[in-house]
Amino acid sequence: MEKNGYIGLVKSAIENYSDLPALSDFKGNTLTYGEVGQSIYRCHRVFNLLGIKPGDKIALIGRNSNNWALVYLGTVTYGAIVVPILPDFNPSDISHIVNHSESLLLFSTDQIFDKIDETSMPKLKGIISINDMSVLVDNNGKVKKAINKARDEVKANNSHPVTGKLKFCNPKPDDIMVLSYTSGTSGFSKGVLLPHRSIWSNVQYARDTFDIVPGERIVSFLPLAHTYGCLFEFLWPFTEGCHITFLSRTPSPQIITEAFRKVRPHLILSVPLILEIIFKKQILPKLEKSSIKALLKVPLVNKFIYGKIKNKLSEVFGGEFREIVIGGAPLNKDVELFLRKIGFPITVGYGMTECGPLISYAPWDETKQHSAGRIVHRMEVRIDSSDPYNTVGEILVKGDNVMIGYYKNKQATNEILDEDGWLHTGDLGLLDKDNFIYIKGRSKNMILGPSGQNIYPEEIEAVINNKEYVHECLVREVNGKLEALVYPDYEAVDAEKLSDKDLEKILQNIKKEVNQELPAFMNISKIVLFPEEFEKTPKKSIKRYKYTS
Repeated sequence: MEKNGYIGLVKSAIENYSDLPALSDFKGNTLTYGEVGQSIYRCHRVFNLLGIKPGDKIALIGRNSNNWALVYLGTVTYGAIVVPILPDFNPSDISHIVNHSESLLLFSTDQIFDKIDETSMPKLKGIISINDMSVLVDNNGKVKKAINKARDEVKANNSHPVTGKLKFCNPKPDDIMVLSYTSGTSGFSKGVLLPHRSIWSNVQYARDTFDIVPGERIVSFLPLAHTYGCLFEFLWPFTEGCHITFLSRTPSPQIITEAFRKVRPHLILSVPLILEIIFKKQILPKLEKSSIKALLKVPLVNKFIYGKIKNKLSEVFGGEFREIVIGGAPLNKDVELFLRKIGFPITVGYGMTECGPLISYAPWDETKQHSAGRIVHRMEVRIDSSDPYNTVGEILVKGDNVMIGYYKNKQATNEILDEDGWLHTGDLGLLDKDNFIYIKGRSKNMILGPSGQNIYPEEIEAVINNKEYVHECLVREVNGKLEALVYPDYEAVDAEKLSDKDLEKILQNIKKEVNQELPAFMNISKIVLFPEEFEKTPKKSIKRYKYTS
């Protein structure tokens, strides 16, 4: 790790880009890098006045915003450990995480604060509003005084704090920077201890890999409390002098595309669901028209049509991006094939919270079809199988990105990290000779077929999800047989005024079509209509354990 690691990169960015715009709330306030420095200084003073020491925990919950980012930077540059909490957690889980992490302060949006019971977190010194940095709870009578005094000092200090009183911590590589409580699909979350070397290694890889310059634009809509969005929509671009715009509202496809058109970002991070919805709603209906189908069979004409589709899709995302990086879950193979056919600059990466998060990536013009990229710098990978090139096995990784372990959970740490330092990801895959990774599914999700075949429900779901009138689905094993729970696309059903009987007939036809497309051992025995959307993690992965136990 280079001197001061990530903290040194933050210091350089504030000093070198002080007059450039740094952070904006979409349709809201904008802060320069110099103003971010002032806010960090104020945060440091509050911590100091409250007796917060390096290594103490500071919890942070709320949707993406300028103030969320300021608290995060203020915490980690002070040397304290930030505990970002996903806003989708319920109140009891929030209290549990605050208590389990032994956080001394909680920064919360007013909306979330109204839902939690502050008396269930008695060890907190206080709770501070992210909205306006006012004091919501003051358990020792000192928090409000510290906030006011720090604010007065900043106003009185006319000299730029970077050249005056602003100081940054000097962490060691294995000092903890982030305590991240995951919201995976396998049950209640664990606290992942991410050291400074992990965050620095991820950020440095991005700096070495992506071609981006000061002043270029990024839209942050993935949850900042999750490592994927935090690293690549915030922590890394901040070090490059980028202008980051936060979407503080729930990021529906409509809101996201509105932001893309107005901000026109230069690099886009996304989860598959967003792209798949846009593809299904805006592109697929046009491709299904008989006139278009006929024209796509004509040489040269099809190239013209594909070019028009590519241009229109590019405009949906703002028109100035160089690449869209997909992560968090597998991308539908049919969507990927079509986008590659039209030359759309899209690539798929792979990672997990325990790696801060990056494991593999390759640029869109270098990656291989259906792969998740090649293993990144300062990381090793191997497949736990007799023939890693042809026989599926668990993906094991090792290197600078890997966590220290799970906080206060030695058993879980020993289950995932072996004595040689290999992290057992729980994902199944293959490797090729160029170190490209091919994900096949989760080991916990794999179903053993009647004749010993390995069945990956994600592969069946990808086929079903591509069918008309299907919004999403989940495949599970029931009494030795495969069944698919399908939540229909009720928008399309209502538009065509289909009856329940019509919908049932459509679902049975889908079952027939899917079984014709898949090997016999992967055939589904029945499709069950599911009445509501499946509960999901912030990465938009279905919480599978809720429907398969």
